[in-house]
Amino acid sequence: MEADTTKVLLVSKDTKLSVLIKQVLTAPLFALTELADFNEARRRLMEESFGIIIVDFSDGDGQDFAAETGGLPSAVLLLIPNELFDQVSYRTEAYGILPVTKPFDFFYFYNMIKAAMAVRAKFEQLTYKTVQLRNKLEEIRIVNRAKMLLISHKGMSEEEAHRYIEQTAMNRCQKRIQIAQEIVRELGSGSD
Repeated sequence: MEADTTKVLLVSKDTKLSVLIKQVLTAPLFALTELADFNEARRRLMEESFGIIIVDFSDGDGQDFAAETGGLPSAVLLLIPNELFDQVSYRTEAYGILPVTKPFDFFYFYNMIKAAMAVRAKFEQLTYKTVQLRNKLEEIRIVNRAKMLLISHKGMSEEEAHRYIEQTAMNRCQKRIQIAQEIVRELGSGSD
């Protein structure tokens, strides 16, 4: 059940607001950490990651804190007083922050939490795909480097170098990248 629990950080000095949010974010779906101090929240974010960060506007301090967290892999909700909503949300949306008016009703807030969870899931998917692509590009770069070394040091053609790497990988039950890295270590040490 632990994997299905979303860790939530709530940063608010307003105890009434905290009580309302605790009624929405109940265990086992949510593990809520409440802090009233932005500096303590900053320290906590260096030690721990949260799926959702909820920040109370708090006379503008919350806006600055929320903007700082924009680079984290968390969905960030900024609770903004209704009269300041348009002005503040315009400035914070560029950071990927989801603006929420306050006061709010239970249903509205719960839907915003669900939207934050969906945004976070999409972010995780995109991050995973980005890492996969980056790894694939790095593999291609190393394999191409190994081919160039085989061409220059062993007199192979590009096709022969390609076949050599593929065949050696199959024969040794290793990945192409491993064979290419070995070739680069052996033949590339005197280059560059």
